[in-house]
Amino acid sequence: MMSNLLQLAAMGLLVALLALSVVWASKDANKYRKLVWVTLFLTFDLIMFGAFTRLTDSGLGCPDWPGCYGHSNPLLAHAHISAAQEAMPTGPVTVVKAWIEMTHRYFAMGVGVLIIGLMVVAWIKWLKPAASMSAAQHQVQRDIKFSPWFPTLLFLTVCLQGAFGAWTVTMKLQPVIVTIHLLLGLSLLALLTWLAARQSDHAPVAAQGSRLVTPALIAMLLLVVQIALGGWVSTNYAALACNDFPLCHGMVIPDMDFEHGFTLWRHLGKTADGEYLPFEALTAIHWTHRMFAFVVIAFIGWLACQALRVDGLRKAGRWLLVMIGVQLMTGLATIFFNWPLAIAVAHNGGAALILLLLVMLNYKTRLATEKPIHPVVPVAPSNPASADRMTSPY
Repeated sequence: MMSNLLQLAAMGLLVALLALSVVWASKDANKYRKLVWVTLFLTFDLIMFGAFTRLTDSGLGCPDWPGCYGHSNPLLAHAHISAAQEAMPTGPVTVVKAWIEMTHRYFAMGVGVLIIGLMVVAWIKWLKPAASMSAAQHQVQRDIKFSPWFPTLLFLTVCLQGAFGAWTVTMKLQPVIVTIHLLLGLSLLALLTWLAARQSDHAPVAAQGSRLVTPALIAMLLLVVQIALGGWVSTNYAALACNDFPLCHGMVIPDMDFEHGFTLWRHLGKTADGEYLPFEALTAIHWTHRMFAFVVIAFIGWLACQALRVDGLRKAGRWLLVMIGVQLMTGLATIFFNWPLAIAVAHNGGAALILLLLVMLNYKTRLATEKPIHPVVPVAPSNPASADRMTSPY
């Protein structure tokens, strides 16, 4: 296992080196900021590819971890994969699914290497000032740009995410494990977005933006709940449990089994007692996700309209309105077009983009609460008569 893990890490390092070459070749003078944004971009791509892996039923394309039938890549495991595919042509193990699964693992390891790089650079910058930097400038840098605690939190999160990725395979796609794996991936995206916001310059936000601090936080929490419900739909294969809209099986409130549907600790497709999961349980899972979506859309839509009225937040408000519209359309399309793969992946990506926008909005609303502190330099008047004309340079 250790040998396979090292070989997997080597593949991840190769992926990371491709990203690092982009950073190195960039004309951006702030390479660290560029690295943060590149890592954020690749993490978003990884979430999209993870959705593709799950939706193509490739999560068990290689049924062991970290390798594939004890090998570091599907080429070496081709005989085992072909035998499994011949025995069950439509089963979870095929040549294509094995490559999808292992590509996802290589991609994930690459993002992990980049996050380690972010942490190492932050610690170096925080501990060792540049030669041309004064002590005061170094203290500002330590406080704002290169605080290592946030990248360290990212590193711990990606380690936890890797553990749940392994358990996803070894526990045979147990729904609660897969859902937590999804939420941790989105947590990484949110943390990287916040780090990227800290590294970037922002236009001033009008003071009335401070009134949106709490609503923006509530919107993000509502979205996280909705994403968890959507993950529960996906991991339980309940996307088509209601194939009509706006009704479900022709009813506003169909027959549902919430007890079995929302029992967390159970195997895929089974109840906690080991019986087959009833269809009414799948209906309950789908219906809950659908109904809560209207709450989330209404609240985020209201928040976006409020943001449009605040200088410095208008762009975020416009993008939020666009994305909740797109997300609603892709959600409906998965029902009306019988869950096509491309639209289902786009629906997952839309949720990730809305989360990214809400994190950025949360960051910007907090800028409105910050008041810059300007030092007042007293100037002694040359004579008492000029004292009334003395002013601060600020």
